[in-house]
Amino acid sequence: MSQMVPFVPNDAPFSKEQRAWLNGFLAGVFSSTPAPEFAAKPAPLKIAVFYASQTGTAEGLARKLTKELKAKGYDATAISLEAYTSAALASERHAIFIASTYGQGEAPDSAQFFYEQVCVEHFPRYENLQYAVFALGDRHYETFCKFGIDLDNKLASLGATRILDRIECDVDIDGPFGRWKEELFGRLRAIAKGECGTSAISSSDASELAPAMPSSVAMASAVPAQEPSAAVTRDHPYFAPLVEKRPLTRDGSTKLTLHLTWSIAGSGIKYEAGDACGIIPQNDPALVDDILNSLQFAGKEQVEIPRAGIVPLQEALRHHLVITKLNRKLIERYATMGQCKRLLSLLAPEQQAHLEKYIYERGFVDILEACPGVIHDPSDLVGMLPKLTPRLYSISSSPSVHAGEVHTTIAVVRYRSLNRERGGVCSTLVADRVPVGERLPIYIQPNKKFRLPKNPDTPVIMIGPGTGIAPFRAFLHERRAAGAKGRNWLFFGERNSANDFLYREELEDMVADGHLTHLDTAFSRDQEHKIYVQDRMLEQGPMFWSWLQDGASIYVCGDASRMAKDVDAALHTIVAKQGHMDNDAAKEYVLRLKDDHRYHRDVY
Repeated sequence: MSQMVPFVPNDAPFSKEQRAWLNGFLAGVFSSTPAPEFAAKPAPLKIAVFYASQTGTAEGLARKLTKELKAKGYDATAISLEAYTSAALASERHAIFIASTYGQGEAPDSAQFFYEQVCVEHFPRYENLQYAVFALGDRHYETFCKFGIDLDNKLASLGATRILDRIECDVDIDGPFGRWKEELFGRLRAIAKGECGTSAISSSDASELAPAMPSSVAMASAVPAQEPSAAVTRDHPYFAPLVEKRPLTRDGSTKLTLHLTWSIAGSGIKYEAGDACGIIPQNDPALVDDILNSLQFAGKEQVEIPRAGIVPLQEALRHHLVITKLNRKLIERYATMGQCKRLLSLLAPEQQAHLEKYIYERGFVDILEACPGVIHDPSDLVGMLPKLTPRLYSISSSPSVHAGEVHTTIAVVRYRSLNRERGGVCSTLVADRVPVGERLPIYIQPNKKFRLPKNPDTPVIMIGPGTGIAPFRAFLHERRAAGAKGRNWLFFGERNSANDFLYREELEDMVADGHLTHLDTAFSRDQEHKIYVQDRMLEQGPMFWSWLQDGASIYVCGDASRMAKDVDAALHTIVAKQGHMDNDAAKEYVLRLKDDHRYHRDVY
C-alpha cells in the first residue's frame, strides 16, 4: 500500500484557513518522505485531474480523461476542487484543470473557496507544478471562459509551468476536447521520458506527486457521475410531444409565464428532482426571412454546418445559428470585414458601456441594416454566427409523482426595441409556434449539486422568485411522495400577488395540509416600497437562524446577477446578527454550509 498522507478533519477545532495551512504543511512533509519499501521501485507518473463543475459537464470530462490516463499507465485521480485547498496544490507536480465558468464570469460554487485561496498573495508559489487548463464556457457571454482564463493566468503568475496552452471551448466539446487530449498525451509521454528538460520520473519524485488530501476524498470523487438515458442526449435528443400548455400568470400580468408538460412515456428517459430539461430551440422563421432579404439571399444556398453537414442556408439560420444576439467578437469581425467606422468605434476600451447598450438593444438583423453590403458569400455568414445552443430549464415535476412526464416553467421573454418586436428564442417558440400535440427535441441535463438531502428528516429552506420556483415545486412533490418528515419552507417572489402568484393553488393547499411548513411571499409591486425575497429572509432572521441550527439545507434558484447575490448577502447578515458573529466568522459559517453540502445554488 502507498503511504497515507495525514490530514486535519473538517470537525477539528480550527478555522478553514488554519486547516488549509496545516493540511498543506502535512502534505509537504509526508510527500517528501517516501516509504522505504518503495524507494527503489519506479512509479508511474502521478497526475491530479481537477474539475470545477456547476452542472456536471466538467466533472464528466474529468472522469473520462482520468479513465483514459489510467488505461495509458498513469496514476491519475479525478478530484473536485470543492474538496481541495490551494496549500495542498503546492505538493502536486502534474495537474490538469477542467474548469467551467459560471454566472458573470465566476468560478462554479464548488471552486470559489479554492480560487479565493489561490488569489491570496502570501500563499505558496507553484514552481514545481506543471499543469494544463481546459476551459468551458458559452460564447454568448462577454465573460466567455473567464474563470478558466483567470485560473490559468494566476497559476502561471505563481510560478507554475504550462504543459500546453489553454483551450477555451464552447458547447461543441467533443472535437476540441479530443484534439486537446491527444496533444496532452504526447506532452505527458515526453515528460515521463525526460524529453522536456525534466529528469525521468523516479520513485521519490512519484511519491511527491501523491495527493495532499486524504485518499477518502479521491475515492469519493471517483464515484461515476450519474448519466441520463444512454439513448437520449443533447446530440441525440428525444422528440417529446407537448401534452399540456397553460398560463400560470393572469391576464392582468405584465408578462406571461407558462407551465408546459412534455410526455416522455416509453422513451427510457429518467431524471431526478433538481435536474434540468434541455430544449433544442428554433429561430423565428419571420426573422430568418428578414435576414435573407437584407442579404438578398434566396435561402436555398448550400452551406456547411459542423456536425450537421451540408444544409440549405435557410435551415442553417433557423436551426443552427444565433441570429437574435450580438457579442463583441461578432461585431468586431463584421466591422473589420466591412470597415464600418461606427461599429469599430464601439470596440474601443473606453466605449465598453456604449457597446454593452448597443448589444443589448440589437440583434444580427440590425447590424445588417446599419452597415449593409458587407456579406456577399453565405459561407462568410455561417462562419461569423455562433452556434444555436439548447436552453436549459429547471424541471418542475417529480418523477415519483408525474410518471412519464417532464414539466417546465417558462417565462416568455418579449420586448420592443428600435421599432422591432423581439423575444426569447425558445420562450416565444413554445408560446407562439408549438401547439399542444406537436413535438420538440428535449434531453435531461443532470444537476447532481442540486439534490434533496439524503436524510428525509432534514429541514429544507427554498428561495426561488419567479421561475426559480420550478425545482422547488418538484422538491415539494418529491418530498411528499417519499413520505419525508422534514419541514419545508419556501420563499417566493414576483411582481404582484393577483396576477403573478405561480402555482398559487398548489402551494396554498400544501400550506393548509401542513406539508409546506412556511410560505413567505414577496410581491415587489403590491406596495410603494418594493419588497424582495431577501427582505423577507431578513424579516424572518430569528426563525431562519433557528432552522439552520436544526440542520436545515438551503436552496436558491433564479437570477445570478442580482437576486442570488442579494440572497447571499442576506444570509451572511442573518448569520452575523443572529449568531452574534463578526463578518469574518459569518463568512466562515457560510463556507461551512457549502462544505457540508447544506447551501446549494442553481442560478443563471
